[in-house]
Amino acid sequence: MTTPNYKFQKIVHTRIATFDIFEVGMGKHHISAMLEFDVTESRARLRELRKKGVPVSFNAWLIRVIATVLEKYPESAAYVYNRKKLIIFEDINVSIIVEKKIGETKVPIPLVIEKANKKSAAEISAEIEAAKNQELKKGDIVLKKQSSASQRLYYQLPGFIRRLFWRLLLKNPKAAFRTMGNVSVTSVGMIGKVNGWFIHKSVHPISFGVGSVLVKPVAINSEVKPREMLNMTVLVDHDVIDGAPMVRFLGDLTECIENGREI
Repeated sequence: MTTPNYKFQKIVHTRIATFDIFEVGMGKHHISAMLEFDVTESRARLRELRKKGVPVSFNAWLIRVIATVLEKYPESAAYVYNRKKLIIFEDINVSIIVEKKIGETKVPIPLVIEKANKKSAAEISAEIEAAKNQELKKGDIVLKKQSSASQRLYYQLPGFIRRLFWRLLLKNPKAAFRTMGNVSVTSVGMIGKVNGWFIHKSVHPISFGVGSVLVKPVAINSEVKPREMLNMTVLVDHDVIDGAPMVRFLGDLTECIENGREI
């Protein structure tokens, strides 16, 4: 029997945190909403804006819309406090992932856009672009701030201790908000064209999995037309919000996305 050829590849540190978040997120009482938005008009308006020299990305605009709608429904992004009450933050701090190249390897690096509800889509777009262009050293694991010794130590700990850290962090909502915000937006589905939804995991009270934008035939006023449709999965913590307010929130979100609000 011949020996198979193989090689080992080291897992980058930031991927280890992803494993831990997925494990802890399995214990959250999230409701998954799989949505489809007609973004034809919104994307056309964004293209016109970019032609005028205003560099606003589609993802930055989505973050702005999400933040402004959540400002109207702040309980949707609240944390459970001692299982007896909610702690609702005035600011909407959005956690996203920016892919960076460190050495020869592309790695996912977390970035928290603070007070996204008080920033324009152009400001959010510029902040994301600055993060993409930020130079990182091999030991850096966060964007916009220097990695602390405790953060670097985290990746050297055994798995059960790392996951204990996340569980303890979630029991302290103020610390959780300072560390990772209260909203998560992941855009992994924007890479390529996938006709479907992906169900992600999160430890945030509410998170958005942005999928692909696909051209699909849609019936409008008894006429079938090609439209640009966005797939999105929303995870909402059922411990934080009940079904009726969640439906109202998603209804307003749909109206704002499809009508190009905040552009």
